[in-house]
Amino acid sequence: MPLHLITDERCVNYHAPGHPERPQRITRTLEKLRSQQELKLTWDKPADVPEETILRAHTKDHLARVKAATDAFDGDTPAHPGIHDHALRSIGGGLRALALARKGGHPFSLLRPPGHHAMGNRAMGFCYLNQVAITALEALATGAKRVAVYDFDVHHGNGTEAILLGKPGAFFHSIHQHPCYPGTGTQNVGDNCLNYPVAPRTPRDDYRKILTRALDALKAQKPDVVVVSAGFDAYARDPLAQETLEAEDFQWLGKSLRDLSVPVVSVLEGGYSNDLPELILAYLRGLDGG
Repeated sequence: MPLHLITDERCVNYHAPGHPERPQRITRTLEKLRSQQELKLTWDKPADVPEETILRAHTKDHLARVKAATDAFDGDTPAHPGIHDHALRSIGGGLRALALARKGGHPFSLLRPPGHHAMGNRAMGFCYLNQVAITALEALATGAKRVAVYDFDVHHGNGTEAILLGKPGAFFHSIHQHPCYPGTGTQNVGDNCLNYPVAPRTPRDDYRKILTRALDALKAQKPDVVVVSAGFDAYARDPLAQETLEAEDFQWLGKSLRDLSVPVVSVLEGGYSNDLPELILAYLRGLDGG
């Protein structure tokens, strides 16, 4: 089945000096993926994004704030020029990936900004609009009966949780370090949001067991579509957390998600080490069946 990479190089056209969510995350990954000859990749562009699709997840007031932003939303989340358009393209990446996954492909949306901390009415944690929640709600609105989000970013996906909480047919699984930013996700919430907090410096084998426990719970929900918040910051040498995973673990994750045998939509979230290109390539090997 085809392995699709969805990107738009305009996403590298914003930055803040010293900010870890830097353009090189994408540029260096693109260089790596274009030079490798191991995987056959099909390249694609983000879909157009109707406003009503965004408004399933966000308030009109919040969307207007992102469009007009001139002041930082918080210390981590600057009001970059054109950030609304960049965030739209990230959403479009998730929507295009959904369409490709439903056709039997294995898509990965390689764009920035990330999204899983964005609440319905608030930007935070490098995130402005929540592309994973929007993609999950789009799947439900277009024929899926049950959609599961699997968030393996090292930080709790508090925005996705808040948006999907109590939504019929939506399920949320977050495996994340605690204590760590944003400090949430210590217990399950409602009937559809399951959290798996992991202590700092948890041994790799134990971390994999927790990731497997979350996958087993997801399988039991029998989702029609799985949307993945693919964050690579649980890596042992990531500067923003204190976890222990290696490239092989991300390859195993990709293979485990492929083996679900349902459409899987993967969207880049975090991952701030210089090794990010290698980690994404490893994950793609897994999605490709390696």
